[in-house]
Amino acid sequence: MAKARHSRLDCTPGCAVEAAVSLIDGKWKAVALFHLEDGPIRFNELRRRVGEVTPRMLTNQLRELEADGLIEREVFAQVPPRVEYRLSQRGQSLTPIIAALKAWGDANMDLFGRRREAGLPGRD
Repeated sequence: MAKARHSRLDCTPGCAVEAAVSLIDGKWKAVALFHLEDGPIRFNELRRRVGEVTPRMLTNQLRELEADGLIEREVFAQVPPRVEYRLSQRGQSLTPIIAALKAWGDANMDLFGRRREAGLPGRD
C-alpha cells in the first residue's frame, strides 16, 4: 500500500515532523529498526526478537521500511533462500531517535502498567 508523500515541510498539515513520523508509524517498524541497529539479521531471528508479530505483518512493515529507504534487504541464492535485513545509511541516521524513544520508554514504563490496569490496550 503506497503512502502519500509529503509535499510541504513547514509544520502545517504535511509538515516535516508528520513526514518523519509517518516513516516509522507502523506498530512494529520502530521495534524492527531498534533490533537492526546491531547489524544484519535474518527474517526469522528478527521475528523472534520483535515478539508477537505475525510473519505477514512483519513482512509488510519491512517492505514499507525498504520502500522508504530505511532498510536494505539482501537475498542469498541458496536453498532454502536466505534473506537478511540491515539498516541503510538513511536508516542508521534514525539510530539516535530510536535510542531516545527507548530511553523515554524505559523512564516511563509505569505508564504502560497504568494502561493495563485501566483496561486499555497496551502499546507493546
